[in-house]
Amino acid sequence: MARLNNPKARQRECDEWNRLYPVGQKVRVRFDSGQTSVTTTRSPAELLSGHTPVVWLEGVAGCCLLSRVSAETGEGVNG
Repeated sequence: MARLNNPKARQRECDEWNRLYPVGQKVRVRFDSGQTSVTTTRSPAELLSGHTPVVWLEGVAGCCLLSRVSAETGEGVNG
């Protein structure tokens, strides 16, 4: 039976995000309401409480699930 929460796999998600995207990356975030917004990251991705991949975004209170954030193609810190 597969473990529902695999901290090593979740950490790999964060590591991969951080490898691909620097702090300051332009992203689109999808909120619970279904609305989306374009903003930038203000932290590297990290594991919240050791099990949930999150990232902190400019202009957003609290952190966002990494699964709800997507990088805007071709846009980075200098993009």
